[in-house]
Amino acid sequence: MSLFRSLHSLKPLLNPAVDLSPFLRCFSTDHEPEPAAEPEPGPSHQPHNDPIVTQALDLLQAPENSWDPAELNRLLFSNSPTTVPTHFSKITLGLGASGKALKFLDFVQSHSPQKDAPAFLSHTFQSIVKLASREPGWEKALLELYKMSKQRDIPLTINALTLLVSFFGRAGMVDEAVSVFDDIDRNARDRHLYELFVGMLFRYGRFESALKVLDEMLELHSRFAASDIPRKIFFSALLRRLQGDGGGHEDEIDGIFVKLLELGVFPDSIALLNIIKKLCRNGEIGRAWDLLLRVIQSGGPVEAAPCNVILVELGKRLEFNRMRELMIKMKEISIQPDVVTLGILINSLCKSRRVDDALEVFERICTMHDDGFSWEPDAVIYNCLIDGLCKVGRLDEAAELLRKMTLQDGCMPNVITYNCLIDGYCKCCEIDKAFQLFDQMSEEGVQPNVVTVNTLVDGMCKFGRVNSAVEFLKEMKVRGLSPNVRTYTSLIKAFCNANNFEKAMELFQEISRSGCSPDSIAYYTLISGLCTAGRMDDASSVATELKAAGFSLDAVCYNNLIGGFCRKNKLEEAYEMVKEMESSGVKPDAVTYNCWLSYNAKTGNLTTANKLMRLMIEQGLVPTVVSYGALIHGYCLENNVEEAMKIFREMNSVSKIPPNTVIYNILIECLCRNDEVDSACSLMDDMMEKGVRPNTTTFNALFRGLRQTNCLKKAFEVMDRMHEHACKPDYVTMEILMEWLSAVGEVGKLKSFVQGYEVAAFTA
Repeated sequence: MSLFRSLHSLKPLLNPAVDLSPFLRCFSTDHEPEPAAEPEPGPSHQPHNDPIVTQALDLLQAPENSWDPAELNRLLFSNSPTTVPTHFSKITLGLGASGKALKFLDFVQSHSPQKDAPAFLSHTFQSIVKLASREPGWEKALLELYKMSKQRDIPLTINALTLLVSFFGRAGMVDEAVSVFDDIDRNARDRHLYELFVGMLFRYGRFESALKVLDEMLELHSRFAASDIPRKIFFSALLRRLQGDGGGHEDEIDGIFVKLLELGVFPDSIALLNIIKKLCRNGEIGRAWDLLLRVIQSGGPVEAAPCNVILVELGKRLEFNRMRELMIKMKEISIQPDVVTLGILINSLCKSRRVDDALEVFERICTMHDDGFSWEPDAVIYNCLIDGLCKVGRLDEAAELLRKMTLQDGCMPNVITYNCLIDGYCKCCEIDKAFQLFDQMSEEGVQPNVVTVNTLVDGMCKFGRVNSAVEFLKEMKVRGLSPNVRTYTSLIKAFCNANNFEKAMELFQEISRSGCSPDSIAYYTLISGLCTAGRMDDASSVATELKAAGFSLDAVCYNNLIGGFCRKNKLEEAYEMVKEMESSGVKPDAVTYNCWLSYNAKTGNLTTANKLMRLMIEQGLVPTVVSYGALIHGYCLENNVEEAMKIFREMNSVSKIPPNTVIYNILIECLCRNDEVDSACSLMDDMMEKGVRPNTTTFNALFRGLRQTNCLKKAFEVMDRMHEHACKPDYVTMEILMEWLSAVGEVGKLKSFVQGYEVAAFTA
């Protein structure tokens, strides 16, 4: 059952009155494998100064019905030892047109001596194919020629067959090309034909057929050297299959890959890089690792680039042992790490906050010049280390690294370097040091960017210097640095936190006037601030603008609105929000349920609150400390301490949610209010045993209860415990104790209690 339908059914019960990349530069361009080029048909060979060719062409210049068969027969066949098959190729090409050449083929077939006919016909037909391929409508003509050769039993040369495969492939007549290839005896197929045919099959998506042909080549490896196998086409095919084209099982693909390696057929650097990248992008890091090791173990050439890809993925998974293993393998086979390799290693260590390890690698490499290896860190490496040091709060070391970087020739700090340090200082509330670096940027000629501005504005806003942030932004505008939506969002949030909603709304309107548009985060920030302040009409208005701008409310935003309406007793509006939330496909979460549960508990509708808790569990949501706290608070408001304690015990025994200070305080205050001070003190003991830290509210509740029962001795013990926990008394503490201890003549105990605390506020 949805929350909306549940609330609808519970509506009568509701009270009617009441949210390693900077180091992958060398991988920025994908090198896609290119298909093998098809051979262009041979040029029109002009006949040489061969007497037989010249005389034959002279005789054939006459109209076809005027040819002198006897003279041709004498010239071409009477001197058969002198006439060779290449003469027929040259004569056919010299005729210039396939139609005339076909008449010559008829003559050759009817007049050739039986023993010479196959060779003469083959060469004649080969040249006819060349002529036909240059004429309009050549696709159909070649198909008819091929059919005719089969009908008339004309043997075709391997060159003629290769031409037919090439031309049919170029015309997209794949089935015809396959038919021609199948007619060629396996022992006659050469490397060029295989490469041509396989390339065509891959281009037209016939992956299964292509791999079968490649298997055939591997079976005939005794006829082919490793260098004869078209490795570029083959590894391109594997890559396409990894990309999902043409299917293929993992074991099948890996098996063919390994078979090639065993024959000494290795992928080139680009093919290997692309295969490893594809596997890593598919999340198959283990498979990529295994294939790379196979290439290394087989003695294939491996460069740093594919190793770098795997190092990046291992770094993301924090698998430092495997990173180390790969680095050792690289050293064993003399793969020289490049700046990217070292950057990936340092970046991975910094990202996992192992900054000391990263610095150790950095120092070792900077001083390592053996084996002809020398390396100078670049700005990217320095930036990575500086950012890593800033993120763990080691700002002095980061600043020292900046000085070291500045002294290094050819490696000047850039805007990213300064932004990392400025961000570090801002997060540590050292805004003045951040501005010193900002001034240093200008002195060094490094221009700040919008990230610099946003970092400083956000830092000032978070630490209460909102007006300074506004003035700084005005100054940046004068210098030509335009703010973006993130700049405004930081300011809007700060003004909402300071309850200056007029300024927050003004800045929100200024976003569009400044040339940029509000994003969903800007809308969410303003809506959240307005809901927290109870300005629900304004929040609803901004939510309407958000939807009109093409954005959707998320669960947090809906929850803010629902919670705000519940706090303002606007149940119908909150109810409509839940309805809209579910209809827009946003599933209510624990926070949504807690909003309704808290409202009903506070307004005394505990039956409804308990039903909501059960519904929450039925929906697969885990009640939070807020859920239990709301119920406990509701029963305490009703002075039903017994039921409140029952839920508290259930929370301890059944759920995995430990009670927090707020829940303990609610119960202790309720017990004291009902004169169950001993139980309240026991609960405080339980609180401390479980490591939940009491606060001033806890002690104040106990002091009230002890004063009501006049347990002075116990009060002194509680005062000592308050000292032990370094918990400062507030004006409520002093009001309770001053009135009570003065009345019983224990002012000295009170003076001793406040010694060491700032008491000016108490006196006032």
